[in-house]
Amino acid sequence: MKQGIPDGGCWLRTLLCLTTFAVSLVGIPGESLADKKDPKPRLAALRGLDWLAKEQHRQGYWEANGGQYRVAMTALAGNAMLCEGSTTTRGKFAKNISLAVDYLLETSQTNGLIGYRNDYHYTYGHGFSMLFLSQVFGEEEDERRRERLREVLVKAVQFCGEAQTPDGGWGYMSAKDGNNFDEGSTCVTQVQGLRACRNAGIPVPKEVIDRAVEYIKRCTSPNDGGVQYSIRGGGSRPPITAAAIACLFNSGEYEGEFAQKLLKYCEKNIGDNASQAQYFGHWHYTHYYYAQVMYRLGEEKWNKYFTDVTREIVSKQAPNGSWKEGLVGPVYTTAINATILQIENGYLPIYER
Repeated sequence: MKQGIPDGGCWLRTLLCLTTFAVSLVGIPGESLADKKDPKPRLAALRGLDWLAKEQHRQGYWEANGGQYRVAMTALAGNAMLCEGSTTTRGKFAKNISLAVDYLLETSQTNGLIGYRNDYHYTYGHGFSMLFLSQVFGEEEDERRRERLREVLVKAVQFCGEAQTPDGGWGYMSAKDGNNFDEGSTCVTQVQGLRACRNAGIPVPKEVIDRAVEYIKRCTSPNDGGVQYSIRGGGSRPPITAAAIACLFNSGEYEGEFAQKLLKYCEKNIGDNASQAQYFGHWHYTHYYYAQVMYRLGEEKWNKYFTDVTREIVSKQAPNGSWKEGLVGPVYTTAINATILQIENGYLPIYER
């Protein structure tokens, strides 16, 4: 035996000891933190996505009850599939995402609206479409399609600015079509869509977002710190307040006095117990945004919240993989729940910490 080199048996024993020691330090090769967590949320999300894939119409869209809100439902369902890690060209749901993108691009109007003016709530669809398409834009590999996405998103941002009311908000329709009516939930949808576009490199005028944030501040009740239905009042609403914080966090405003004021209101009125929101309605809308907030607050708060909210979600999943609560319909509820269950996957920039 040469000096410094052990014989075969001794060398093998040494290698085994070193390997065992290394595995004890870093874990099994390829094992991630997600692998160590309860698999039920991930499996529930995948079953939900499988159901959505079957429900997609051949033209690429999804719809709510009664054939309503096709643009909004398509954007929300497509976004949930992006959260799984699929893109327009790769992954289990690539075909579904690609069809959804094609459908939304086809609905883009010459004035920049993504959707149809005969849809009474078309700003919801427009805002969610900006969010979804901007996430696709960052990963699109086909040059022609990427350029088409850029053109549509640039015009969508322009339409959004022109649709803003004098007070800085948005209503269910543009300021012109809706006689300058505005309210908090549609305003938040536009702001998050604009933030997503800006993050993707699409030019967004700073003054449009600044005016919207100021609108949300003016909607905030001086009494309890919650965001009201509109600038004209209507009472503080936990769902809209949670959505407003998510938008503030999107822009990096974590520690500001205003964000902390809204967070305190949500902690009191939503709390850590996911079932509490059932008492004031709009549960899924609330937790779609509140989950984003809790995720950005760090592991300790997130883990506690996620354990609770997933228990609530998984327990209500139907045998076919969908979720049926709510008046809007199972496509809406399933897309929202699947998104919540997959936020920590980290595939979409808009949800990242």
